[in-house]
Amino acid sequence: MPIRRFAAAFMVLLVVGSLLLARQKARVRSASAMTAACQAFLKTLDESQAKRCRFAFADKERVNWHFIPRVRKGLPVKDLEGAPLRAALGLLRSGLSEAGYDQSLNVMSLEEVLYLLEGGDRTSRRNNRDPRKYYISIFGNPGVKGSWGWRFEGHHLSLNYTFVDGKLASTTPEFYGANPGTIDAGKGRQIRVLGPEEDLARSILTTCTPAQEKVVWRSKEAPDDLRGGGVAQPETTDPVGLPVSKMSDGQKKLMQTLLSEYLKNMPGDVERQRRGEINKAGIQNIYFAWWGSEKQNERHYYRVQGPTFLIEYNNTQNSANHVHSIWRNLAGDFNIPVAGKK
Repeated sequence: MPIRRFAAAFMVLLVVGSLLLARQKARVRSASAMTAACQAFLKTLDESQAKRCRFAFADKERVNWHFIPRVRKGLPVKDLEGAPLRAALGLLRSGLSEAGYDQSLNVMSLEEVLYLLEGGDRTSRRNNRDPRKYYISIFGNPGVKGSWGWRFEGHHLSLNYTFVDGKLASTTPEFYGANPGTIDAGKGRQIRVLGPEEDLARSILTTCTPAQEKVVWRSKEAPDDLRGGGVAQPETTDPVGLPVSKMSDGQKKLMQTLLSEYLKNMPGDVERQRRGEINKAGIQNIYFAWWGSEKQNERHYYRVQGPTFLIEYNNTQNSANHVHSIWRNLAGDFNIPVAGKK
């Protein structure tokens, strides 16, 4: 079953028809679309539900993000049904492209896989592993004036949006993870959430000349995880590795494809804005670096860093079958400028 269809089918079984939203034709998802979806979601909630998901814009909870299983504030999808559930999924969908929406469902669906794979008490497993245990939080008042934001988050998924006077000001941090990273049921029946992100980066590495390898391959040991997980702002260290300016034409094409794999999860207008910023800062100024093994199913980590953005990808846990990936804005996530950055 193709990976992009896997999660949708899984979630239909799990949330009893909650994905009966009709597929819409491709359209630009803008600040107005997310604002309308958030307002529509709030209208479906009762007083108790609204109280759980609403926070002041200045509340410190807005930057309290993380991708690990933990106690969270907000309103969980598992407590919704009917119109509120459909509106919640509509809100999630409004902040993503079709590819990004499907990828989010893939990530959520893997919680059911973990529930089935992990031993122990069934109730305890369900409390820890539930594809509906994802939380919606809204900060401030959704509208065209003032500042507000919203977050959709749970294990291996953290999507964060900030708006100022009707404009989308920030879409980071943007995190996707996958555990298991690979589900192998035999020939032609392998599912790899975040697989393209791994394979494209590895292809850049494996096409390096010996001289390029000395620059790009930072260590044969991979770090245990991403840098700055749960930290409000990204690492701002200088880039390391091989710059695009010193790549072959084939490697440059691979880099463009790798960037597209990350960019395509966001709505069209966000993708175009990010790509425009990358092009303005210069594709040639992007650096690629690799740590760990060059082989699949062995510990590895890579970093792609340009003047405006940072990608990190780590696959080291569970015998290199547990993926963490993130896109961050080097000017500052949550529309909060990093010191020294404009």
